[in-house]
Amino acid sequence: MAAAEVAGDEAWCRETVPRVMELVSPRLPQRDACALLAVSPWCHRALVANPKLWEVLDLHEMNKAGDRLISALSLPRYCHLKIINLEFAQDIDDRHFVRLKEMGCTSLQELELLNLNTCQKVSDKGIETITSLCPNLRALSIYWIVGLTDLTIRHIVQNCKHIVDLNLSGCKNISDKGMQLVADNYEGLKKLNITRCIKLTDDGLQEVLQKCSSLESLNLYALSSFSDNVYKKIGSLTNLTFLDLCGAQNLTDDGLSCISRCVCLTYLNLSWCVRVTDVGVVAIVQGCQSLQLLSLFGIVGVTDICLEALSKQCSHSLATLDVNGCIGIKVRI
Repeated sequence: MAAAEVAGDEAWCRETVPRVMELVSPRLPQRDACALLAVSPWCHRALVANPKLWEVLDLHEMNKAGDRLISALSLPRYCHLKIINLEFAQDIDDRHFVRLKEMGCTSLQELELLNLNTCQKVSDKGIETITSLCPNLRALSIYWIVGLTDLTIRHIVQNCKHIVDLNLSGCKNISDKGMQLVADNYEGLKKLNITRCIKLTDDGLQEVLQKCSSLESLNLYALSSFSDNVYKKIGSLTNLTFLDLCGAQNLTDDGLSCISRCVCLTYLNLSWCVRVTDVGVVAIVQGCQSLQLLSLFGIVGVTDICLEALSKQCSHSLATLDVNGCIGIKVRI
């Protein structure tokens, strides 16, 4: 009887566990899947045999992330990585990327997305090293690595020819020279975030708007120095669905009327665009009838007139409307 029970247990482990792991593992956070590796040899084999599970390496918010990255990339199961998330990770710097290169790391050849958000110890040199290992990268996020300069952009465009999603938010030392490189090398760019890139001027943004005509998402949050002339050129981005202009103090109704040609817009943040009035908002409402979110927060020049226009043109699509601080609006929503 005991022998039969042992045989039954082995059959269960050999047949049932792999099927259960195949069903469950795609729904698990990767950290949970990694914990299951140690449960039993059967779990380990079943999980390692699922290649999709190891296309993502999630080290966000983890301590000793640099050492963990090196250890993970030495394992065969991570040989076809698509995504690495190091957002808010601790203890990672240029040395770890240099070490990967010295190891002859080939696991990043198929990498498509790299998130280095707030990895403050990474410098231009680190970006050069890690991007040289990721020739097929399509999305790169380097939010709030404030020490990076235009040299970083040069390394990115030299090493990664297929970028369509670039997040430079908070990279305060990137200038028009960096934007020129982006414009010259990424004409197929779909998403660009330059929030708080305070060294940028009309010249840099204009280059991007002229050459990256396929943009679908443009985030200009907290950039108050651009002129209305450059905002007018946003109207040429016919594929644009997301536009954040929060704090665009020089945006006027004329600029907004040009932007109304972006008929695919679903998200538009006009918070603190203090020179805008009903005229500009009505133009947007008439041109962008698929809006799902519109923020007019803090705009004192808008009145109930724009609400009436919204109710007529966008009531079928609009899910979020922020009119807090709009003292000219008297109707309660």
